[in-house]
Amino acid sequence: MSKRDNPRLWEKVNKDGKNKRSNHSVGRDGRLQKDSSPKPSRTSGMRSAKPAAGSRAAGQGRTSRAAATRLPAPKEDFELNPNLIIGRNPVTEAIKSGRSIDKILMQKDAEGSAKKIASMARENGLTLQYVDKIALDKLCPGRPHQGVAAYVAAKAYADLDDIFDAAASRGEDPLIVLLDGLEDPHNLGAVLRSCDGAGAHGVVIPSRRAVGLTETVAKASAGAIEYVPVVKVTNLGQCVDKLKERGVWIAAVDMDGENYSDAKLTGPLALVIGGEGQGVSQTVRNKADYIVSIPMKGRVNSLNASNAAAILLYEVDRQRTLAKE
Repeated sequence: MSKRDNPRLWEKVNKDGKNKRSNHSVGRDGRLQKDSSPKPSRTSGMRSAKPAAGSRAAGQGRTSRAAATRLPAPKEDFELNPNLIIGRNPVTEAIKSGRSIDKILMQKDAEGSAKKIASMARENGLTLQYVDKIALDKLCPGRPHQGVAAYVAAKAYADLDDIFDAAASRGEDPLIVLLDGLEDPHNLGAVLRSCDGAGAHGVVIPSRRAVGLTETVAKASAGAIEYVPVVKVTNLGQCVDKLKERGVWIAAVDMDGENYSDAKLTGPLALVIGGEGQGVSQTVRNKADYIVSIPMKGRVNSLNASNAAAILLYEVDRQRTLAKE
């Protein structure tokens, strides 16, 4: 009897004609046939298969996975601050053109034309700060700063006369906010926004140890920077004296003062708001006509500077509105 006629063999055949035990095909002669399909590659479970001949990957040669990890990472594209100008000639021309400059940074051992820039900065009353070369390298990565860089204002600064002119054009008594050492740009932007909303005529900031009109301030102000004049002065105490000479009353917002809702906040007025942490300086406090405070019922004994400014500004607006009725 041939293997084809072996009933035991055919009993172990699947419907597709393959032996149930070995999964081999059964030929006409009853013998098991070898499977002609290629055996699975050991690398079939790996992440990437071998590129086909003629493909782009094959034309680039064989690169091991280890070699690929040694390729240098792409260089990071640093974006400079839009309010920063670098180099001796750009800074020199910015000073000559009268552009509003918040601060000039100069390398400590800079020579040559850098000394001329320092002299021009002093003549124009600009803030000049000497720093190490490494500080400028970090500020201007990959750029030839030549030992000089400058922060320019996002908007030109105004004069005190501009504030008084704005009040006169509206037929109103001047309402001015003096910021004593405010360093947070978001706070300054929020103050400008409150000033625009409450109808204040301008803001005064000191040139040292305070934030200027940076791009962050412009964004935080939500556009108010374009409508509220900002004056930068070298000495806030002297500015207070000038305002007094022009008939403006000075109200410093600080602790241990009169409740702001009981104080008279009508007429020409300047509100002094202290900076983060230290509040109103003792010099300016002594020059103030009176001190007003915001009562605190919680465990925190002070408010954010921009919040305090908003409360006082709208109280001034409320009292002025009632005085007109």
